[in-house]
Amino acid sequence: MSDALNYLVKARPDAVGHYFKFLKECGKHLDPKTRNLISVITKVHAQTERGFKQYLNRALREGCTPMEVLDALLMAFPALGLAKIVWATDIILEMNLPGFSPEALRGETVWHDVIGTDELASGATKRVDCDGRALFVHREGEEWRVYDSRCPHQTTDIPHLALQGHTLTCPKHEWAFDIRNGECIAKGNTPLTRWESRVEGGRVLARW
Repeated sequence: MSDALNYLVKARPDAVGHYFKFLKECGKHLDPKTRNLISVITKVHAQTERGFKQYLNRALREGCTPMEVLDALLMAFPALGLAKIVWATDIILEMNLPGFSPEALRGETVWHDVIGTDELASGATKRVDCDGRALFVHREGEEWRVYDSRCPHQTTDIPHLALQGHTLTCPKHEWAFDIRNGECIAKGNTPLTRWESRVEGGRVLARW
């Protein structure tokens, strides 16, 4: 929800509250995934980038697959038209979301060389760039955890300066995460995206 809507809800809850109650009632018989997919389509129709990103992330958090998102966009072709579908696709590509690459859609995953095991001490965390994706790598002894650098809330790319001790705080809406396990510890309830990783030949590899 935008800052303006947050303000109106607080300033005039008697008026604006009815609108949100109406929307909630309209979708109460739909499962969350379907409800958010419909919202994705309405935001594409209105070409509201911020709203599109917000509801796309919600749909994905509710279990919607990238292929289901693409199907929903293409099924709405009679209402949206090609230009708006291309607009939405450009935003998806810009967001660099996992699972939307042609390889991932075909069920293919690739192992990426992330970092050398001698480059990070136990208990330490480092932000690295790897093959077009920013990552946070945390080491505890011989256990390695590799996380996507983007906040699961609105895919904000979290910088290294946002890490204080073991707490990583997104600068946009202050969602905070424990980098040791990726769990969200403040503001939200969705953990960081963790990529499968392994050690091979003194190198940490991750797959996405």
